[in-house]
Amino acid sequence: MDEISSPPAPPENAVQTDISMDEISSPPAPAEDTAMQKPRGRPFEPGSSGNPHGRPKGSRNKTTMAVEALLDGDAAAITRKAVEKALEGDMAALRLCLERILPARRDRPVAFELPKIATAADALEASSAVLAACAEGILSPSEAAEIMDLITTHIRTLEVTEIEARLNALGKARQP
Repeated sequence: MDEISSPPAPPENAVQTDISMDEISSPPAPAEDTAMQKPRGRPFEPGSSGNPHGRPKGSRNKTTMAVEALLDGDAAAITRKAVEKALEGDMAALRLCLERILPARRDRPVAFELPKIATAADALEASSAVLAACAEGILSPSEAAEIMDLITTHIRTLEVTEIEARLNALGKARQP
């Protein structure tokens, strides 16, 4: 017959605990004092935080200031080394140098003829001028779209101003 072996002895530094299966499956008892518990979720009411005024204008990130302090005396040497590496053919250094010399183009001024827009009726002529400039290659499609958005906003402003003037005229006409 096979002998039933006993489980191996725990290591000397192991901690013995006597936990029953009921204790494992049941959730822990709720804390008596709920004021001592950490708030869960959003601890502040909407619109009010622990810092209602926000971060002060002009304040700087501590990490940025620490890095600037470290690089303060060595900035010229580091820049010189990056340029040397770029000239040796290091593509990462070359990319870094070019990004600093010629940053990514964001907006640029464009020159083309745009007729004066004094009334909402002038918008047709202005939009035709934008489309023509785009077709000639003077404007890129994204630049043309941005200019058309500006024209649309200007027309809405003109229309609102015109409606306000009409309402004021009607109000004055009704007054005895």
